[in-house]
Amino acid sequence: MREVKAKCPFEIQAMVVLPDHLHTIWRLPDNDADYSRRWRDIKCAVSKGIDAPMNHRREKLVWQRRFWEHVIRDVDDWRRHLDYVHFNPVKHGLARCAADWPYSSFLRCVERGWYDRDWGCDEPGGIRGWALE
Repeated sequence: MREVKAKCPFEIQAMVVLPDHLHTIWRLPDNDADYSRRWRDIKCAVSKGIDAPMNHRREKLVWQRRFWEHVIRDVDDWRRHLDYVHFNPVKHGLARCAADWPYSSFLRCVERGWYDRDWGCDEPGGIRGWALE
């Protein structure tokens, strides 16, 4: 991601990496909505460094072929998505609370004052019932 960010800048506002998927919230530069190029370049760079089986297209079976994007509409929408990202390990039974999952930006967000450290032991009301996977 650092290599791609150096070529095509973006800010990672939140991220969580789970065993079989990841979620991120990115802020792209003004007048730039090219998520596809960034994801293609990230997937390509990671795949080159991994010994994995290939499909009939000679694509390594590391990534889903697609990704899902959502343009954040306002501060409330951003907050719900921030909560969704950080609650994901708890939702999948990988951690008791958001702070327990080490592969997340959650503790950095706590440092920024966006969360209390004990947040995320119970499903936040704003994302209850979301099924974005």
